[in-house]
Amino acid sequence: MNRSTTYENLGDLAEAVNDWCSEKGFVPASGQAAENLSQRSLRYYRTLGLLDGPLKGEGTYGERHFLQLASIRALQSRGMPLRRIQELLYGRDDANLRELLTRAKREQQPVATLPPFSAETWNVTPLEGSFALIGRDGARPTAAQVAAINRILQKQKVTSR
Repeated sequence: MNRSTTYENLGDLAEAVNDWCSEKGFVPASGQAAENLSQRSLRYYRTLGLLDGPLKGEGTYGERHFLQLASIRALQSRGMPLRRIQELLYGRDDANLRELLTRAKREQQPVATLPPFSAETWNVTPLEGSFALIGRDGARPTAAQVAAINRILQKQKVTSR
């Protein structure tokens, strides 16, 4: 997808993305987003960090802005909430956004089954008292490790009294 078009304002950008989404069949699935983007929704996405500000010195919008919004809409069409979309899109460059859109168009299936950009999963293991151990990417402590940590916490609890 190469869009070298410059959009003079948010309205023009929203209209271009709405047309593209209509052509590709990307409609928000969850009911949490309007069927069409508006200038107001684009300003909201800017406050969330999902959409960059206008091009410096020009006040216009370009391909990156289009890619950001098209990616948001593609993910919303799979029922993904904005919070998760923020996590997936944060720090992505144009090439990553193009890849996401290519996969979303090719793989007419829920995004959750697509290879993730960020394959991180977090597990929480409760410990003694008010403590928990957090592991990333499916890592979990063994029962022996949890017991050892709990013994340390018990000792700290006894000595801090």
